[in-house]
Amino acid sequence: MQKSILIRLHQYQKERFPILRHGLLITAFTFCAISFSRLSRGMNDFVDLKTFSIGVYTSFSFFFLLRIFDEFKDQKEDSLYRKYLPVPRGLVSLKELAILGLVIGLTQYAIILLLQPKMLILFLIVWIYLLLMRYEFFMADWLKEKPIIYLVSHMMIIPLIDLYSSGLDWNLSNSGFHFAIYLFIAISFFNGIVIEFGRKIKSPKDEEEGVNSYTKIYGTKSGAVIWMVLLSITFLLSIVTMFKYEYHPAAIIIISTAYILSLAPSILFVLKPIQGYAKSIEKASGLWTLIMYLTLGGFPMLHVLIH
Repeated sequence: MQKSILIRLHQYQKERFPILRHGLLITAFTFCAISFSRLSRGMNDFVDLKTFSIGVYTSFSFFFLLRIFDEFKDQKEDSLYRKYLPVPRGLVSLKELAILGLVIGLTQYAIILLLQPKMLILFLIVWIYLLLMRYEFFMADWLKEKPIIYLVSHMMIIPLIDLYSSGLDWNLSNSGFHFAIYLFIAISFFNGIVIEFGRKIKSPKDEEEGVNSYTKIYGTKSGAVIWMVLLSITFLLSIVTMFKYEYHPAAIIIISTAYILSLAPSILFVLKPIQGYAKSIEKASGLWTLIMYLTLGGFPMLHVLIH
């Protein structure tokens, strides 16, 4: 007898989209995007709780929808090579996920339309891009032959969600799009690539037939080196932003320390490409992301609010 849909969805999220872990990261991401926008234009307070709560829910559900859409996009490869995943093994069906995605999308739309109609255009921009990603821009075979173009096209969703999140400040306040957002979007874009690249670095023993990883495409050691370059680009963009907006030296020390510590597992992986170091690169990507966003927007805003 099949378990109830709620029990099965609970197991699904544990395996494919841990709500608590992702929820904390996305909440921090949203808080920092709003904070950075406000601080960079000279504001020393935060948006109201209703605005922030709607932003967190919408951003979180965008990322969850991205996970659902990936199940559809990858169904052929997963059914052939990764039968252990929730959908191929029958834990949940694509039909059930489609219904869940539709409910989430309609809920998002209703909330934005009723409570934040000024955010509707930014919201729809993200949704349209999500749909294009779902159908791989109607050129799936061509994109899969060009891994870098594939990666760049799919990572554009991160700065678009960032555009929406920061818009909870500049758009709702009628202050207009400002230069700092360009910098933040660039950082978000490269950081998204850091995360995506980091989660697809595998040790030789963990490579799977029919499943692409960046270590399989570029070579075990070369894949890790490319990840280090991408991390360095994100770090340099963050440093440039901090100097431009005259951050406290402590912020530069924090992010520099995080950068050095994040490099460590990739260096170890190049020296000895084993599973433990590969997993550490993935963890370092997430930890770097959290510290970087908090340093750019979160900590400075908290300092302002406390004082």
